Amino acid sequence: MGAEHTRMTLDARALLPIAEQAVTIASRIVRTKLPGVVTAKGDRDMVTEVDYAVEHALRDFLSRETPEIGFLGEEEGITSAGDGLMWALDPLDGTANFTHGIPLCGTSLGLIDHERSILGVIDLPFLATRYAAADTAGATANGRPISASNTDALQAAIASIGDYAVGKGAEAKNRIRLPLNYQLATRVQRVRMFGSAAVDLAWVAEGKTDACIMLSNNPWDTAAGVLIAREAGATVIDIDGSPHTTNARATIAAAPKILADLVELVAGAEKNAERTA
Repeated sequence: MGAEHTRMTLDARALLPIAEQAVTIASRIVRTKLPGVVTAKGDRDMVTEVDYAVEHALRDFLSRETPEIGFLGEEEGITSAGDGLMWALDPLDGTANFTHGIPLCGTSLGLIDHERSILGVIDLPFLATRYAAADTAGATANGRPISASNTDALQAAIASIGDYAVGKGAEAKNRIRLPLNYQLATRVQRVRMFGSAAVDLAWVAEGKTDACIMLSNNPWDTAAGVLIAREAGATVIDIDGSPHTTNARATIAAAPKILADLVELVAGAEKNAERTA
């Protein structure tokens, strides 16, 4: 196991420059291309021509540079399979924000090794900020080291929550989200909703916020941000408190000193949702 971990660490560090080149391509497209045709993917869910343009460009680039690594994109799924290693791309995280001219959006590219994130790059082009991390190598924002918050009390914490669910089954999924919002509002200093998983996790990593709670876990949304947050010193777990993997039901990242209280709060909201179901 030790030898395998060393291999993954070396691979992640070696592949970081390639991931950064890929995200530079994406950033150029996002900054210079208009949304174009907006296509409905479902109830209040959409995809733009920019989403597709970024995904196509990065799939092609990464297939040339790393043909042995699989590729999973949000818009077109798995387009190639690798032996345990897979790129996970959200070409434009925060599409709704992007179409409304809200700058909280960007590209999220992670590398997964057997359900575990080992590399991540997030580029927020309209905020001129790029976050990057490789396994055991620390996390950076625009090349400078970053670290998660040292906040030790919920009442001093700013916590962000993920978007409410839309589409099929949204009512059931939101049954926990609504009481969770209330529980947070009564306990933390402020609650925020940014509309981008990449922003949620990157800002926990940078210490701008103290926690984020997303009651979902799509690998393209979380693979990069989870690794960046971990490398910055945040703790990232599933809703049951177990370590976060690509199979986790939820994504909770927080400053270590407030994690226990945050888990208790989420558990309380979940029990309340079950009682009212």
